[in-house]
Amino acid sequence: MRNLFHLITTMIVAVLLISPVNAASIINGEYASFAPGPDDDVKVTCYIDDDYDRFTDYANGYSLLVPHGLTVDASLSPVVTVLSNDTLRMEIFYDNFAGTAKTSAEYMEYSNRFINNTRDHTLLTDETYQQDDFTIHLLNWTRRKLVHVPNDKNYYASIEIAKNIHEVYTVVIKSTQPIDNAEKIAANFTLTPRQGTPHFNRPTSQGHTPFNAETQAFYDKFFSTTSPLRWGIFEPAAPQTFEKLDSIEQQLNYTFPVLLRYQSFDERLPVQALNAAYERGRTVELTLQTTYNFTDNSGAIYDILSGKYDDYFNIYAEQLKAFGHPILFRLNNEMNGDWCWYSAHHYSKDAELYKAMWRYIRTVFDNHGADNIIWVWNPHDLSFPGFKWNHYLMYYPGDEYVDVVGLTGYNTGNYFAGEKWREFSDIYPQTYREYDQHFTKPFMITEFGSNSVGGNKTVWINRMFDQIGQFNKIKIAIWWNGIDYDPQGQPGRIYLLDETEETTAAFRQGLIKFSRQ
Repeated sequence: MRNLFHLITTMIVAVLLISPVNAASIINGEYASFAPGPDDDVKVTCYIDDDYDRFTDYANGYSLLVPHGLTVDASLSPVVTVLSNDTLRMEIFYDNFAGTAKTSAEYMEYSNRFINNTRDHTLLTDETYQQDDFTIHLLNWTRRKLVHVPNDKNYYASIEIAKNIHEVYTVVIKSTQPIDNAEKIAANFTLTPRQGTPHFNRPTSQGHTPFNAETQAFYDKFFSTTSPLRWGIFEPAAPQTFEKLDSIEQQLNYTFPVLLRYQSFDERLPVQALNAAYERGRTVELTLQTTYNFTDNSGAIYDILSGKYDDYFNIYAEQLKAFGHPILFRLNNEMNGDWCWYSAHHYSKDAELYKAMWRYIRTVFDNHGADNIIWVWNPHDLSFPGFKWNHYLMYYPGDEYVDVVGLTGYNTGNYFAGEKWREFSDIYPQTYREYDQHFTKPFMITEFGSNSVGGNKTVWINRMFDQIGQFNKIKIAIWWNGIDYDPQGQPGRIYLLDETEETTAAFRQGLIKFSRQ
């Protein structure tokens, strides 16, 4: 079979050399005219007529009609293949839920719950039908135009094609104009024998933000290739007040140089807290979550990109510039978790809007000369839902917009249904290896911790300290010293490092080597 595939693709490439206008091949993410190897990621676009081409993705096993003349982006081929021009974008995903509790039907239902937000989405078509051996779900909708999105594509069609109970292909079409060919595209979808292997081909760069002198010095100290691992903490009262934190640090005989502080749209820039931290010689990892507390924020991304918060961000940027000292700015973390209102689960399955939001806010800050901001991009180690359109790489705004990549993975314990005890070694080695493949940026663990429900937290802490030093790109690790409660107000996830004398002693012992750095 491999030899046959190699022969077929070699013949295709030969045709391309003779008639490059009528067809094009993409091999391992690049337009190419050489013969592929048996494990290469091969995709081919062939001219049909002035309206349509046929696009075949051998590595992912499908073929379909696409509008003529689209450019193919296969840089994230194991996650998505994108075909686009200035006015149209097609995203094609393949999900296989074999070995999981998920089914194709559950995927179709859960993926499209955003449409229940009728304030921001106008449903045009919603139908499910059988086509050959496929179950097809076709959804069309639209939303308002967004002023901060260039060439905003506010018309959508989603074609979900269930091959069987476990496998489903999804074609998401976004356009500046109403979409009238979704049924035609669905009708011409076919399977093709899978050959080769999908490859990641995303180019990376190290470049980061131009900083003022103080921020550059901080960055060089904390994030250079030779910087040692340093520690930070989330203590809910700090940096507004240091009473509790002082007690913890005295017990540990360690001063945390980085403090985690959250905020939402319920407040402006917490200048008093930033000043309090600076006066104590601490730097804040400031986490802005662009939502209001205790309210429905399902349209928040749309509101931001419609200009509703322009004044908020302009004032915020002016205040950041006036503060002047280094800030680790973490914007809308854990975006690949559906518990966050800024997850694409809530807005058209369209992670491109998250990226547009990030770039818009970054541009506002840059225009105000806020050169004391170190931009930290931070997904969760597990995507919820675990669908390709919600993959963390779908949310990455680009190397030129990010300075530090954040890692977050918790041992949540087993108090809540569906959660399980995870050792440090169950979380971070795999996450680190994967991120190291995709990013040349320095890393930090922006928040993490271990529950005490479901296992031995003291042992977990000891093992964590034994293992964390092997990940040399992780320059800061921030322990989340708090508690998550269940709906009845009972503690469900107890992440306190000072929960017992034993956990405190384990943390104190583990920090000894870092205290000397």
